[in-house]
Amino acid sequence: MPKYLISVIGPTAIGKTALSIKLANYFNTEIISADSRQFFREMSIGTAAPSKKELAAAKHHFIHHKSIQDTYSVGAFEKEALNCLESLFKTHNVVIMVGGSGLYVDAVTKGLDDFPEVDSSIRQSLNTHLETKGLPYLQNQLKELDPVTYNTIAIDNPQRVIRALEICIGTNKPYSSFLNNKKINRNFKTITIGLNAERETIYNRINQRVDIMMQQGLLDEVKNLLAFKNLNALNTVGYKELFNYLEGEWTLDFAISEIKKNSRRFAKRQLTWFKKGEKTLWFDYSADADVIIDTCKVQIENM
Repeated sequence: MPKYLISVIGPTAIGKTALSIKLANYFNTEIISADSRQFFREMSIGTAAPSKKELAAAKHHFIHHKSIQDTYSVGAFEKEALNCLESLFKTHNVVIMVGGSGLYVDAVTKGLDDFPEVDSSIRQSLNTHLETKGLPYLQNQLKELDPVTYNTIAIDNPQRVIRALEICIGTNKPYSSFLNNKKINRNFKTITIGLNAERETIYNRINQRVDIMMQQGLLDEVKNLLAFKNLNALNTVGYKELFNYLEGEWTLDFAISEIKKNSRRFAKRQLTWFKKGEKTLWFDYSADADVIIDTCKVQIENM
């Protein structure tokens, strides 16, 4: 029988985890996480990783399977996720994938894009600029050379910015021009379900989630990770702001307000990325799960 991957996408705090569990329970299957922040076992509260109750409700893969000190790339995830799917499809006709990391979702469903080799001196120069002029300088350079990429990647991640810039500079073409050019045939069919809401609703949900995270002990979680703050895994929203507080640069109230602001910006970038998917079936976050399940059933019958 044909195999189907139901991919649940959408901005942060929209309700993807809850829906994915309902889908997994209905189809009697398992869940693959494509949320790159939830891979790391030391980061739980700040990444809104599934709770023990949620993990018990459906079997999850790629949750807390790595350490922040491990080197882990999107290419490695693609390989491991495809191997996991191959194994799961031996006993399931449907598997659920959920996550807000667009690059990681696309790696599984579409495959990674091919980029030309560029002179290594370009990256060295960009790293020097990062140290001497700071990330905002590189961000502005990327905004000028490739506004499409500037508006879709994790712009606060220096590695992502430098990677995009070295391609722009090394090829004299936008990084975005190399995306989605390679057609890869997977041995499964993908049904993409997107959750969305009015911007004000998304922002309110994000603000509420951050308040809940603080109540759950996010500050203590970040304190325990302060010694590792320079690791790439921790250069992310919810952690870097509290590092600034712990080092005396910001007040706690300001750090929390920055977490909310940067989370809202992150959600906007997520939607910009996901809206590129022409075949995505979009639903309001409040849609009844049974309606979404019925839609998936119809898609499976007609694919």
